Parts: sequence; C-alpha cells; structure tokens
Amino acid sequence: MIKDMPKIESPFVRKMDNDEEYIVTPEITKGMEWVFEGDENEVLCTEKLDGTDVSVVIENGEITSIWNRKEKIPFFSKTKIFIVEGVIEAFKRGYTKLPDGQHFGEVIGLKLNGNPYKLEGHLWIPFNTYCREHLAYKSFHKYPKGFEDIKKWFLNDIKDGGIFSLFMRKRGIVVKPEGVVFHDLKTGQMAKLRLDMFKEFKGKRHKDL
Repeated sequence: MIKDMPKIESPFVRKMDNDEEYIVTPEITKGMEWVFEGDENEVLCTEKLDGTDVSVVIENGEITSIWNRKEKIPFFSKTKIFIVEGVIEAFKRGYTKLPDGQHFGEVIGLKLNGNPYKLEGHLWIPFNTYCREHLAYKSFHKYPKGFEDIKKWFLNDIKDGGIFSLFMRKRGIVVKPEGVVFHDLKTGQMAKLRLDMFKEFKGKRHKDL
C-alpha cells in the first residue's frame, strides 16, 4: 500500500497572534520533548528543503513508480514531467540506490517555489539517506536548545552565527535555509521548524496552518 508523506508538525506550539500570523511560542508540543532532550545518538537535525514531497517505490532494485503525495506520476507526464526529471537526475547521481520499498524525498529545482537553489533542472533528494548523510547540522547538539537560543540561531545573520543552507554551501553559496527537520533516530518520528514560524521573521510566510 502506498503511503502519503505524514504531515510534520512544529516542536513548538503554534498560535495565531494579534496580527493574525500563525507563529511558534516557547511552549513545547506535547510528545515532542525528544527534540530537545535527545543527544547526537538519538536526534538528528537536517536542513529542510523547499520543494515538493515525492516518493519512489523500488522493487527488485528498480524504480517501479513515482508518487507526488498519493498521486501516481506517469513517466510521460505533461504537467509534472519535472518530477520525473528530478528522479532521473537522482538516479544519475546514485541517490536511488536504495533497498526495496517506498522512499520519501523532496524534488527541488526550476519549477518549484521560485527555485531558491538556483538549479538549472530538477533533483529528487531522499530524506533518510542523502539528507541525513550530507545535510545534517552536526553542531546542533553543541549549543543550548532553549526557545530563545534556537530563535537566535534561526534569525541571526549568518556572519553572527546564524543558520545557513548546507545544500547551498556545497555549491559555494551562503544563504539561509527554509528551516530544519528533526529526526528521532529511534522511532523515526520527525518535527519541522521553519524560519518563517517565528514572529520576528521578515519576509513572506507560508500559509499552512
């Protein structure tokens, strides 16, 4: 059975403020204490990519289907050929050498969200392999994890120790990421935190509730 990528919630409780902005508060979401209590062997913090959720199904070592959420994407698709292109590019780079099963990831690139990664085409990046191996913030556990500490890490200028995109740094460009994803390495549970979830963020916010 094909599964949809589960909705990932914030580890901080979100509430509507007086300006009708849906922002995070210092209150920790019930059941997500693990984000702040686990050590480097229990919790991983990776860059959150700004694209669209795409999964591939692998059987006998071959990709047999591609899914955008629960929509099956045909290999020849007029409207979503960019998703197929992203998976093909991932195959060329060896990112699809995965065990049999359904694997979730993100397609980023030219036709997605203004192409913040300045790609000429599209690329599918698997969450549980490439993201964990190459886009993890290893310094996350070296600093305090209180609400104000994380807010400063997110919103401070990069030159002042603020967070930066690991994916873009590999391309020689230093910019802010969209946010991060926290992974519970024992249970597989995830939580997400975007820069635009903080009240002090300056810029366009997502509209998700």
